Amino acid sequence: MSWLVLVFSGVLEAVWATALGKSAGLSRLGPSVVFFAALAASMAGLAYAMRELPIGTSYAVWVGIGAVLTVTYAMATGDETVSALKVLFLAMIIGGVIGLKALH
Repeated sequence: MSWLVLVFSGVLEAVWATALGKSAGLSRLGPSVVFFAALAASMAGLAYAMRELPIGTSYAVWVGIGAVLTVTYAMATGDETVSALKVLFLAMIIGGVIGLKALH
């Protein structure tokens, strides 16, 4: 259960990071509300997962999932350029997350 919560919390990290970027410095109400709600839920999920999983593994998986999804969303919406090297490096992060899960 902790792994499932951790993965969902990583997804929420991408949500709050994207909402923060769209909030214009927390000056736009809608994205700001999404930011704070997703941030609180993401942190709560991370804290829950850390009750059973090691801190280092939990944090690395949480950040890795959030980072990959945030960049992928930005590339899909045209806010960030796509390149073969970016895709390769994102795949390496995904490989690291899978490796951490496999070792646990």
